[in-house]
Amino acid sequence: MTFNHFYYLLKPLIPRRLQIELRRIIVAQKRARCADVWPIDERADSPPEGWAGWPEGKKFALVLTHDVETAKGHKKCRKLIELEEKLGFRSSFGFVPERYSVSPELRNSLQRRGFEVSVHGLLHDGLYYRSREVFRRRAVRINHYLKDWGAVGFRSPSMIRNLNWLHDLKVGYDSSTFDTDPFEPQPDGVGTIFPFWVSEDEKKNGYVEIPYTLPQDHSLFVLMKEKDISVWKRKLDWIAEKGGMALVITHPDYMHFGSGVPSGEEYSAQIYEEFLKYAKTRYGEQYWHALPKDLAGFWKEQSKDLTHMRFEPANSNRE
Repeated sequence: MTFNHFYYLLKPLIPRRLQIELRRIIVAQKRARCADVWPIDERADSPPEGWAGWPEGKKFALVLTHDVETAKGHKKCRKLIELEEKLGFRSSFGFVPERYSVSPELRNSLQRRGFEVSVHGLLHDGLYYRSREVFRRRAVRINHYLKDWGAVGFRSPSMIRNLNWLHDLKVGYDSSTFDTDPFEPQPDGVGTIFPFWVSEDEKKNGYVEIPYTLPQDHSLFVLMKEKDISVWKRKLDWIAEKGGMALVITHPDYMHFGSGVPSGEEYSAQIYEEFLKYAKTRYGEQYWHALPKDLAGFWKEQSKDLTHMRFEPANSNRE
């Protein structure tokens, strides 16, 4: 049994407050040791060989995604939708279908308004990869929700993944990896700020892998207790300079909307709003603002006859 499997078996027995405090200690220790590869790993900036650039000649891509982990986060989605719409942005919302009740009305509303709905695991218990048979059984249920919701995207809870096994899912893309994030339970990054094609066989079957490239909000504002968006700005500016893909994951579960003081596991939604305003003000029309499904479609189309678009990073954990 791996450490991750052991941890997720014991996790329900550990008080949430204690979990957070322990993770804060671990993150603080790692942050000092990993300053040379986080939040920026300079080795991740190389585009695929022969890269022709983003649609419409845009300088870089900007992708917004949200993992809705709990019923509490589900209740906050409408406020987050309104925040993004006000600023002219659209994003993808990943729901956990068998952890809480996912509102069909909310899903339909998102899609009507130009947002995307995706599947974020099944139970969010971190045990998907304890055996091949467990994953196959869960894949059947996940595929049911993908079809029922009209979704084409998936993300594994806690970024625990096996890219080979994900071929069991009927998806156009997966987003369970990152360029660099040593604070995740499975910390090996894919080492690129570009998407890549994960082949299943010689018939060119497979899916697009879309790594997240900006630090997660929970890590920054809950575990590290950052008070501003300086880390996000620094990473976004670097990705823009390199012409890569800026993909951010935030969680409505941890956002605090309205007045009052955020709880110990929340941060003000104004921080996320400030990030959106910064991107819009600083870069204007320079970025291609895309939903993950549209980015995956673009990448798949471009990679049909170009082997340079189908590379696999050396540490993509496909064993």
